[in-house]
Amino acid sequence: MSGQKEPTKTARSLFSLRGYLAFFLTVSGIVSCCFALFLNSMDISFADVKGSAVATFVNVVFLSLLCTLVDGIRRKYTVEDPVNRILNATGQFTQGDFSVRIKPLHGIDRMNEFDIIIENFNTMAEELSSVETLRTDFIANVSHELKTPLAVIQNYATMLQNPALPDDTRVEYAKTITESTRRLADLITNILKLNKLENQQLFPEMKKYDLGVQLCECLLGFEDAWEKKDLDIDTDIDENVSIKADQELLTLVWNNLFSNAVKFSAPGGKVTVSLKEENGAAVVTVSDTGCGMPPDIGQHIFEKFYQGDKSHATQGNGLGLSLVRRVIDIMGGEISVDSTPGKGSTFTVKLEGN
Repeated sequence: MSGQKEPTKTARSLFSLRGYLAFFLTVSGIVSCCFALFLNSMDISFADVKGSAVATFVNVVFLSLLCTLVDGIRRKYTVEDPVNRILNATGQFTQGDFSVRIKPLHGIDRMNEFDIIIENFNTMAEELSSVETLRTDFIANVSHELKTPLAVIQNYATMLQNPALPDDTRVEYAKTITESTRRLADLITNILKLNKLENQQLFPEMKKYDLGVQLCECLLGFEDAWEKKDLDIDTDIDENVSIKADQELLTLVWNNLFSNAVKFSAPGGKVTVSLKEENGAAVVTVSDTGCGMPPDIGQHIFEKFYQGDKSHATQGNGLGLSLVRRVIDIMGGEISVDSTPGKGSTFTVKLEGN
């Protein structure tokens, strides 16, 4: 792409003047010390020493040059090449290519510091690649979910401008707009809550309270909905089952589970809610006699925006169960689902009692 900076690379010559001087001084010092000790114990004339000095100096120059070249070759293959591979990968990474990976230099039994850096880089790249994929999917799903109710609002608002529209039709269109705005508001609210939970910006207030009372209050909030569908509500709630949790956050959980149970149950169906205390834990089950779902869908229903039953897609935004799962995780509890196509689903929530 134009305007992007090329990855930085190191390129050193095999011969380095600075390196050569360092080796020359080192070799000269070693040779001088050796000769001083040797000549001190030998009876050699000054003329002989002077005659061999030139040859010794040439040898020092040659040895220094040889050491410099050997060190240059060593640095090229043991330092410069690994550094260039890492720099090239990080350069691509900074340009947004999260698929880049660096091949290890050695096997696991011969790993050095560069191999550890490469391994850490590959791990970081893998994590960021996953995050980028989730971010891209999230934006795409949010855009889609926002467009649907906005399109409905726009279309029905346009039709409401027709002066010849009958009053009953006008009221029906207005109700559709209201329902779409409610869905849009719920979507935005759930996105904000989920974002705060995932970024640990929403801190739970753990208090002891009666879970049975909360379940009954939440269930009564759906009385109009279940009466409209003529559903049979069966409750089996033990008394005096207390837990220590954030009551407001768990209200989101029960409202989502009850809403789904009522939504997916056919008219004349049955919704069952139970609360039992088992081995010091509070176990809540919410069952319905709705459409159910196959195992492959059940594995994904707690993912963001996943909607197993597309026929009910207009009734939700696919964030409810993701929000439920996140809240239960924060509370240190467990949630599972058991579902059979055509027979219904049962959600089980297990929370530590108090």
